Amino acid sequence: MANIVITGASSGIGFEAVLDLTANKDHQVIALARSADKLRKLHEIASSLNHDGGKLYPAQFDIVYDNYPDSLVPFIQSKFGTVDILINNAGALINKPFLESTAEDFAQMLQSNLIGHVNMIRHIVPLMTNGGHIVNISSMGGFQGSSKFPGLSAYSSSKGALSILTECLAEEFKDRNIQVNCLALGSSQTEMFEAAFPGVEAGTLAFEMGRYVAEFAQNGNKYFNGKVLPVANTTP
Repeated sequence: MANIVITGASSGIGFEAVLDLTANKDHQVIALARSADKLRKLHEIASSLNHDGGKLYPAQFDIVYDNYPDSLVPFIQSKFGTVDILINNAGALINKPFLESTAEDFAQMLQSNLIGHVNMIRHIVPLMTNGGHIVNISSMGGFQGSSKFPGLSAYSSSKGALSILTECLAEEFKDRNIQVNCLALGSSQTEMFEAAFPGVEAGTLAFEMGRYVAEFAQNGNKYFNGKVLPVANTTP
Protein backbone atom coordinates (compact mmCIF):
# COMPACT_ATOMS: atom_id res chain seq x y z
CA MET A 1 0.00 0.00 0.00
CA ALA A 2 1.22 3.47 -0.85
CA ASN A 3 0.04 6.74 0.68
CA ILE A 4 0.39 9.44 -1.97
CA VAL A 5 0.02 13.24 -2.00
CA ILE A 6 -0.14 15.01 -5.37
CA THR A 7 -0.55 18.71 -6.12
CA GLY A 8 -1.94 20.34 -9.24
CA ALA A 9 -4.46 17.52 -9.57
CA SER A 10 -7.35 19.41 -11.16
CA SER A 11 -6.25 19.31 -14.80
CA GLY A 12 -3.73 18.04 -17.31
CA ILE A 13 -0.99 15.68 -16.24
CA GLY A 14 -1.85 15.79 -12.54
CA PHE A 15 -5.48 14.91 -13.23
CA GLU A 16 -4.46 11.96 -15.38
CA ALA A 17 -1.83 10.79 -12.89
CA VAL A 18 -4.46 10.64 -10.15
CA LEU A 19 -6.72 8.49 -12.33
CA ASP A 20 -3.81 6.11 -12.92
CA LEU A 21 -2.76 5.99 -9.27
CA THR A 22 -6.28 5.34 -7.97
CA ALA A 23 -6.69 2.42 -10.36
CA ASN A 24 -4.61 0.46 -7.82
CA LYS A 25 -6.78 -0.68 -4.91
CA ASP A 26 -3.78 -0.56 -2.58
CA HIS A 27 -3.27 3.18 -3.01
CA GLN A 28 -4.58 6.05 -0.93
CA VAL A 29 -4.31 9.37 -2.75
CA ILE A 30 -4.76 12.92 -1.47
CA ALA A 31 -5.26 15.11 -4.54
CA LEU A 32 -4.72 18.85 -4.03
CA ALA A 33 -5.73 21.74 -6.27
CA ARG A 34 -7.13 25.26 -6.04
CA SER A 35 -10.35 24.53 -7.95
CA ALA A 36 -13.07 22.78 -5.94
CA ASP A 37 -15.21 22.34 -9.09
CA LYS A 38 -12.42 20.57 -10.98
CA LEU A 39 -11.67 18.38 -7.97
CA ARG A 40 -15.33 17.30 -7.88
CA LYS A 41 -15.05 16.36 -11.54
CA LEU A 42 -11.87 14.40 -10.80
CA HIS A 43 -13.59 12.49 -8.00
CA GLU A 44 -16.59 11.69 -10.21
CA ILE A 45 -14.44 10.38 -13.04
CA ALA A 46 -12.11 8.42 -10.76
CA SER A 47 -15.11 6.81 -9.04
CA SER A 48 -16.71 5.84 -12.36
CA LEU A 49 -13.47 4.39 -13.76
CA ASN A 50 -12.16 2.67 -10.66
CA HIS A 51 -15.05 1.02 -8.80
CA ASP A 52 -12.62 -1.31 -7.00
CA GLY A 53 -9.69 1.08 -6.96
CA GLY A 54 -7.84 2.91 -4.26
CA LYS A 55 -9.14 5.64 -2.00
CA LEU A 56 -9.17 9.21 -3.31
CA TYR A 57 -9.37 12.24 -1.02
CA PRO A 58 -9.62 15.49 -3.03
CA ALA A 59 -8.90 18.69 -1.11
CA GLN A 60 -8.95 22.34 -2.15
CA PHE A 61 -5.59 23.84 -1.21
CA ASP A 62 -3.30 26.59 -2.51
CA ILE A 63 0.32 25.50 -2.06
CA VAL A 64 1.56 29.10 -1.97
CA TYR A 65 -0.92 30.86 0.29
CA ASP A 66 -2.93 28.34 2.35
CA ASN A 67 -2.24 27.18 5.90
CA TYR A 68 -0.13 24.04 6.22
CA PRO A 69 0.15 23.46 10.00
CA ASP A 70 -3.52 24.07 10.79
CA SER A 71 -5.15 22.80 7.60
CA LEU A 72 -3.20 20.48 5.31
CA VAL A 73 -1.07 18.52 7.77
CA PRO A 74 -4.01 17.62 10.07
CA PHE A 75 -6.05 16.64 6.99
CA ILE A 76 -3.32 14.29 5.78
CA GLN A 77 -2.89 12.81 9.26
CA SER A 78 -6.64 12.19 9.47
CA LYS A 79 -6.55 10.12 6.26
CA PHE A 80 -3.27 8.29 6.68
CA GLY A 81 -0.50 8.41 9.21
CA THR A 82 2.54 8.49 6.96
CA VAL A 83 3.26 9.66 3.40
CA ASP A 84 5.17 7.43 0.97
CA ILE A 85 5.10 9.51 -2.22
CA LEU A 86 4.86 13.27 -2.83
CA ILE A 87 4.33 14.46 -6.40
CA ASN A 88 4.87 18.21 -6.73
CA ASN A 89 2.99 18.81 -9.96
CA ALA A 90 1.31 22.18 -9.38
CA GLY A 91 2.54 25.10 -11.43
CA ALA A 92 1.70 28.21 -13.39
CA LEU A 93 2.87 29.85 -16.60
CA ILE A 94 3.36 33.39 -17.87
CA ASN A 95 4.02 33.84 -21.59
CA LYS A 96 5.42 37.35 -22.05
CA PRO A 97 8.51 38.83 -23.75
CA PHE A 98 11.34 39.37 -21.30
CA LEU A 99 11.53 43.16 -21.78
CA GLU A 100 7.81 43.41 -21.03
CA SER A 101 8.08 41.17 -17.97
CA THR A 102 8.07 42.76 -14.54
CA ALA A 103 9.75 41.79 -11.31
CA GLU A 104 6.26 40.78 -10.15
CA ASP A 105 5.98 38.34 -13.07
CA PHE A 106 9.22 36.66 -12.04
CA ALA A 107 8.16 36.67 -8.38
CA GLN A 108 4.85 35.04 -9.32
CA MET A 109 6.61 32.29 -11.27
CA LEU A 110 9.02 31.63 -8.42
CA GLN A 111 6.15 31.53 -5.93
CA SER A 112 4.09 29.07 -7.99
CA ASN A 113 6.86 26.90 -9.41
CA LEU A 114 9.42 26.87 -6.60
CA ILE A 115 8.34 28.34 -3.24
CA GLY A 116 5.02 26.47 -3.20
CA HIS A 117 6.92 23.19 -3.61
CA VAL A 118 9.38 24.24 -0.92
CA ASN A 119 6.41 24.74 1.41
CA MET A 120 5.01 21.30 0.54
CA ILE A 121 8.29 19.50 1.04
CA ARG A 122 9.00 21.20 4.36
CA HIS A 123 5.66 20.08 5.78
CA ILE A 124 5.38 16.63 4.17
CA VAL A 125 8.89 15.28 4.83
CA PRO A 126 8.24 14.97 8.61
CA LEU A 127 5.32 12.67 7.67
CA MET A 128 7.57 10.44 5.51
CA THR A 129 8.73 8.44 8.50
CA ASN A 130 9.25 5.22 6.51
CA GLY A 131 11.31 6.87 3.76
CA GLY A 132 9.75 7.61 0.41
CA HIS A 133 9.95 9.34 -2.95
CA ILE A 134 9.52 13.01 -3.81
CA VAL A 135 8.93 13.72 -7.50
CA ASN A 136 9.22 17.33 -8.65
CA ILE A 137 7.61 18.09 -11.99
CA SER A 138 9.73 20.51 -13.99
CA SER A 139 9.84 21.27 -17.69
CA MET A 140 12.20 20.92 -20.62
CA GLY A 141 12.14 24.72 -20.53
CA GLY A 142 14.02 24.49 -17.25
CA PHE A 143 16.45 21.80 -18.42
CA GLN A 144 19.98 23.06 -19.11
CA GLY A 145 21.01 22.72 -22.75
CA SER A 146 17.49 22.24 -24.10
CA SER A 147 15.85 24.43 -26.73
CA LYS A 148 14.46 27.66 -25.30
CA PHE A 149 11.56 29.75 -26.59
CA PRO A 150 10.66 33.47 -26.52
CA GLY A 151 8.22 34.57 -23.85
CA LEU A 152 9.02 31.84 -21.35
CA SER A 153 12.03 33.28 -19.51
CA ALA A 154 10.29 33.70 -16.14
CA TYR A 155 8.60 30.30 -16.34
CA SER A 156 11.72 28.46 -17.47
CA SER A 157 13.92 30.12 -14.87
CA SER A 158 11.60 29.05 -12.07
CA LYS A 159 11.51 25.48 -13.38
CA GLY A 160 15.30 25.44 -13.57
CA ALA A 161 15.45 26.44 -9.90
CA LEU A 162 13.25 23.44 -9.06
CA SER A 163 15.75 21.18 -10.77
CA ILE A 164 18.62 22.43 -8.60
CA LEU A 165 16.48 22.15 -5.47
CA THR A 166 15.93 18.49 -6.36
CA GLU A 167 19.67 17.78 -6.47
CA CYS A 168 20.23 19.54 -3.14
CA LEU A 169 17.41 17.77 -1.28
CA ALA A 170 18.38 14.32 -2.55
CA GLU A 171 21.64 14.77 -0.67
CA GLU A 172 20.05 16.25 2.45
CA PHE A 173 17.41 13.55 2.80
CA LYS A 174 19.65 10.51 2.35
CA ASP A 175 19.67 9.79 6.07
CA ARG A 176 15.85 9.75 6.00
CA ASN A 177 15.82 7.22 3.14
CA ILE A 178 13.87 9.70 1.00
CA GLN A 179 14.76 9.83 -2.69
CA VAL A 180 14.15 13.06 -4.61
CA ASN A 181 13.94 13.21 -8.40
CA CYS A 182 12.78 15.70 -10.99
CA LEU A 183 11.02 15.00 -14.29
CA ALA A 184 11.62 17.70 -16.90
CA LEU A 185 8.54 17.10 -19.01
CA GLY A 186 8.38 17.90 -22.70
CA SER A 187 5.27 18.76 -24.62
CA SER A 188 1.99 17.13 -23.71
CA GLN A 189 -1.45 18.32 -24.72
CA THR A 190 -2.53 20.37 -21.71
CA GLU A 191 -3.99 23.82 -21.12
CA MET A 192 -0.57 25.05 -20.00
CA PHE A 193 1.13 23.78 -23.15
CA GLU A 194 -1.49 25.48 -25.30
CA ALA A 195 -0.86 28.75 -23.43
CA ALA A 196 2.88 28.43 -24.06
CA PHE A 197 2.62 27.32 -27.70
CA PRO A 198 -0.68 28.45 -29.24
CA GLY A 199 -1.62 26.40 -32.28
CA VAL A 200 1.12 23.79 -31.79
CA GLU A 201 0.23 20.12 -31.37
CA ALA A 202 2.04 18.44 -28.49
CA GLY A 203 4.04 15.26 -28.96
CA THR A 204 2.32 13.38 -26.13
CA LEU A 205 -1.24 13.17 -24.86
CA ALA A 206 -1.87 14.26 -21.28
CA PHE A 207 -3.05 10.82 -20.17
CA GLU A 208 0.14 9.21 -21.52
CA MET A 209 2.34 11.64 -19.60
CA GLY A 210 0.16 11.27 -16.51
CA ARG A 211 0.60 7.51 -16.63
CA TYR A 212 4.37 7.93 -16.95
CA VAL A 213 4.50 10.27 -13.93
CA ALA A 214 2.40 7.86 -11.86
CA GLU A 215 4.61 4.90 -12.77
CA PHE A 216 7.83 6.83 -12.10
CA ALA A 217 6.58 8.03 -8.72
CA GLN A 218 5.98 4.43 -7.67
CA ASN A 219 9.18 2.87 -9.01
CA GLY A 220 11.68 5.50 -10.18
CA ASN A 221 13.39 5.80 -6.80
CA LYS A 222 14.60 2.21 -7.14
CA TYR A 223 16.91 3.41 -9.92
CA PHE A 224 17.36 7.17 -9.48
CA ASN A 225 18.07 9.71 -6.76
CA GLY A 226 18.88 13.38 -7.21
CA LYS A 227 18.37 13.13 -10.96
CA VAL A 228 16.78 15.62 -13.33
CA LEU A 229 15.43 13.48 -16.16
CA PRO A 230 14.28 14.86 -19.52
CA VAL A 231 11.00 13.30 -20.66
CA ALA A 232 10.39 14.49 -24.22
CA ASN A 233 10.01 13.07 -27.69
CA THR A 234 9.51 16.33 -29.59
CA THR A 235 10.68 19.95 -29.49
CA PRO A 236 8.70 21.70 -28.18
